[in-house]
Amino acid sequence: MYHLLKGFYEYFTRKEEFSVIILGLDGAGKTTLLEKIKTLYNDTPGLPPNKIAPTVGQNMGKITLPSTILQFWDLGGQRGIRSIWHRYYDDCHAVVFVIDAQDRERLGEGWEVFDSVLSSPKILGVPLLLLANKQDSPQSLSVEEIRNDYEEWYRSKQDAARRSYGDEVELEHRRDRIASLDVMGISALEGCAYAFPVCAHWLTSGPSTGVRAAVDWLFIRVQNSRRRDELDSGR
Repeated sequence: MYHLLKGFYEYFTRKEEFSVIILGLDGAGKTTLLEKIKTLYNDTPGLPPNKIAPTVGQNMGKITLPSTILQFWDLGGQRGIRSIWHRYYDDCHAVVFVIDAQDRERLGEGWEVFDSVLSSPKILGVPLLLLANKQDSPQSLSVEEIRNDYEEWYRSKQDAARRSYGDEVELEHRRDRIASLDVMGISALEGCAYAFPVCAHWLTSGPSTGVRAAVDWLFIRVQNSRRRDELDSGR
């Protein structure tokens, strides 16, 4: 009887685990975001910003939410390390891409890398959240400027492709990803959020709940994503 009751307890109290990968250029604030998440949700705080070193390879972090465990994989953003990102696509339930809104000189490079992630068929059914980080800095582009910069970059890329290859070069799944993309301006350092629209999508939150708002977004999306069903059916 004890083992039967123990089995029922474990069944009804078990938590489903989801994998989230954090991508972006080196220096965008990916590890700072992960450490802030760990500080907010775990008994043992994450590293303070002055102790964070550039990621070579990966960092991991896990948090426990009601009925859910989120396992985060912070992947290094240096050019030579980006080639391994695709190895994580098949088993992830969500993707967070971090853009440094303060580093204007590398925005074009950031959009190029983001676009390659967005266009990958491997994450077609995966929730993807774009975070415009470092909004606490007075040197940062505003969230509206970030949005406009991406749209201008993308239009320029499409115009160049049309001149080279013809009128219709955008893949259908690529259009679907743009249409469903959610974006949040955030300060991983302070934990604050700044919301703005891309297409018809808004992410809103109060000034002190930015990182929590991003985690809430992930909590909801991973449980309702097609990727969850795909991975479950493959077990």
